[in-house]
Amino acid sequence: MFKELVPILRSRAVLMTATALDDDQIRVNVVPKKIKDGDNDALTTPLSVTGTAEELDAQLASTLVGFVASHLQMKSALEKAKSEMDAATKAAQVEARSKAKTQVNRAPAKVDAAPAAAVAQPAEPAKPVPAKSASLFDPPASHASAPVEDEDEPAGDESYTPEPEEIDELDEAA
Repeated sequence: MFKELVPILRSRAVLMTATALDDDQIRVNVVPKKIKDGDNDALTTPLSVTGTAEELDAQLASTLVGFVASHLQMKSALEKAKSEMDAATKAAQVEARSKAKTQVNRAPAKVDAAPAAAVAQPAEPAKPVPAKSASLFDPPASHASAPVEDEDEPAGDESYTPEPEEIDELDEAA
């Protein structure tokens, strides 16, 4: 009978009581004790068996084997659940820290964007580049950088030559 209790005795103390009842009946109580205050109460669930001396001699050992096995299985399940909950808690904390860092990193970028744009703009507006007088030897300009055509000049007329007065105006403008 005691060899069946050895696995549970390795992890905690066990209190056993035997009480005589009426009609040659005996009650045996097996009560595992708490090791520390944080122990789960399920691990200290007592076993109470009642029977005659002959019945207890024949069946108490197998009953104790089942009790110890279920106790150890419950202990293992509780430890596994606790370790899974601890791992989930740590993962949630890491994720929360990661989100907090991401939000902290994003927030200053939005705040700093306006001053960065202000720094990028020059204090004084850029002076327009004076228009260069056109020459017959200049390559044709692309549409994007083509100068605005003057209303006095006929549009698309390549044989147009400016009058001497217009050349003087262009030189003065440059």
